Amino acid sequence: MSAPGSVAASLTVENDRLASAVAAAEASTPVPTCPGWDLRSVLKHVGRGDRWAAQMVAGRATEVLSPRDVVGGRPPEGGPDAEADWLRGGVRELLEAVESVGPDTPIWTFTGPKPAAWWIRRRLHEATVHRADVVLALGETFEIAPDLAADGVSEWLDLVASRPASDDGPLPAGATLHLHATDDELGAAGEWLLRGEAADGGSAVVWEHGHGKGDAAVRGTAADLLLGVTRRISSDAASLQVLGDAAVWTRWLERTGF
Repeated sequence: MSAPGSVAASLTVENDRLASAVAAAEASTPVPTCPGWDLRSVLKHVGRGDRWAAQMVAGRATEVLSPRDVVGGRPPEGGPDAEADWLRGGVRELLEAVESVGPDTPIWTFTGPKPAAWWIRRRLHEATVHRADVVLALGETFEIAPDLAADGVSEWLDLVASRPASDDGPLPAGATLHLHATDDELGAAGEWLLRGEAADGGSAVVWEHGHGKGDAAVRGTAADLLLGVTRRISSDAASLQVLGDAAVWTRWLERTGF
């Protein structure tokens, strides 16, 4: 998932899958994994978020754009098809903005200035996880390619690792957590070793791909690990095997909300 073209293509596909899923269902269906939201809330959140990112990229932003200032940030009237087209349009706007300014142009992000193409991968995984919200709300099985799910886990760990050190962080200094995807084709890309590292202000999270013994280990498919680390399924879900000190895994989840 590292090639910019493949990430952009995946974003278009995942966004389209999300748009189609929402358009085919009742917009007022509650979304349990996003308390207080319905399907239309998910659509609005993702579509506005794509435009938010696109407009910061297009403006070569050095500071955050208020979501209230996003142009076209509300779905149009006109029913499910119009809303789905609006959702797809946000991705087109983002990809055009990145192409216009150049993928390496520094842009504001909540992890510090990053190349404009950073936003494509961020919005890709925003789409995959919110598609999971929709699918689960409809009582269906979340299906995703293992390599895409694994990249989603890695991208989420990058976001967590970018947070300032804290005494109340998800991993105390010296604590370790191992995530292991059971999909045969992933190899090293399906294993993550996380540890708490002492730093000014407490402990920070660092991670790397690799196999190693952790204080706790969590095994499952890449799809289920993605749902697990983003708290779309419970810490003790049957699809996840937790070995070792389960409290390490529970603490991680309790302290890694977005």
